[in-house]
Amino acid sequence: MQRDLGFSQGDLQWVFNAYVIAFGGLLLLGGRLSDLLGARKVFVAGWSVLIAGSVVAAAAQSAWVEVAGRAVQGVGGALIAPASMTLLMMLFGHTPKELVKALALYGAAAPAGGTAGVFLGGVFTQWASWPWVFIIYIPIGIATLLATLLATGLLPAVAARRGGGVDVLGAAAVTAGLALTVFTVVRAPETGWATAQTILQLIAGATLLAAFVLIQRSARSPLMPLGIWRTPGLGVSNLAMALLGAAWIPMWYFLNLYLQQVLGYGAFASGAALLPMTGLLMVFMTTASARLLGRFGPKPLITGGLLVLAAGLVWLSAARPSGSFLVDVLPASLVAALGMALAYIPTLMAAMSAAPQEQAGLASGIVNTTYQVGSALGLAALTALATSQGAGALGDLSALTDGFSAAFLAAAAIAAAGALATLALMRAKPQRPPTETATTEGAAQRQHAPN
Repeated sequence: MQRDLGFSQGDLQWVFNAYVIAFGGLLLLGGRLSDLLGARKVFVAGWSVLIAGSVVAAAAQSAWVEVAGRAVQGVGGALIAPASMTLLMMLFGHTPKELVKALALYGAAAPAGGTAGVFLGGVFTQWASWPWVFIIYIPIGIATLLATLLATGLLPAVAARRGGGVDVLGAAAVTAGLALTVFTVVRAPETGWATAQTILQLIAGATLLAAFVLIQRSARSPLMPLGIWRTPGLGVSNLAMALLGAAWIPMWYFLNLYLQQVLGYGAFASGAALLPMTGLLMVFMTTASARLLGRFGPKPLITGGLLVLAAGLVWLSAARPSGSFLVDVLPASLVAALGMALAYIPTLMAAMSAAPQEQAGLASGIVNTTYQVGSALGLAALTALATSQGAGALGDLSALTDGFSAAFLAAAAIAAAGALATLALMRAKPQRPPTETATTEGAAQRQHAPN
């Protein structure tokens, strides 16, 4: 894709960030629409938009058309996520034990799915061509739409809640502010951090985000009522989730670049090299996370998981220009994946259980949004760092490795900061179990935002 569409090394990350910014910025709006219009209708609309974005991304003949297609995919994802969470609560909320299992599977799908996607993308790229990474969404989306529309018994009909409005202005402000801030951080190594252009763009981004806060104060139907932040434990849980995303997503991004650009792996081989991480994430999250959370509570698992992730990232930073998968990648990546597996679901559950019952859905939407925002800003900042340390010098293995190592070390520092913040700020007392946040049909219908 980089060669065919003319992406620069620094701009390549926009294939990822265009989706993340649209997805993260519009999640709360998607939750509001799901609440007002009905989850099943919004689920169908989201898949329709995702299919349209996939067609654009697959047919792109230039870099920025590709980025536009990815952004449209992100809009579709922002509609699908809150609707699917409400539907999940409807299906399993009446049985607490089943709800815990469902949430564990739902939580495991997010971090593990991203890693698995790298592998499948490698398979398609190696044996067909990169557009097939997006073409495959089309039959999957059509099959999902047909199953949803024709087999009505698969998904329950969640009644829409009439009344209130949609905070379109707030959604536009937060999405534009995030996009401008990320764009500025990405371009700063080229334009200069102290230039008037960079400073003015950062000020504009901060102004838009501040405007979002002001809009939430005065809006009749805000996307994010600010009073929820007075809930004890919610702030630190979201901080931990943002820092987790800011460390984890850049890790697998730069690890994939190291495999391809330094070790010389093809798309298929580099994807296959990440499968052990995917397997560990899926197995651990679906078999051990719920038991460990019940026994120890969220604080020790979040703190320990972030520290283990930091250790794995420090290990990865020692990768050599003449390294090998078995020595430089496999053991360190497994340690990092174990840290992610330990921390992710406890952080998610801590944020959900911190809020009152009537705001559990909103709390889950906020924590999902902070993960996406942390991922986008973390990747932007670490890409700028890696480029400044040599990662833009294609063909120079030593310079590339130095740049990637700098990114791994910075990601380790981010993860360690998350661990320290959790240790210092999170209450040790176990929080209310997540099964108490929504166990009835009525609770499912009160979901205001996605998980």
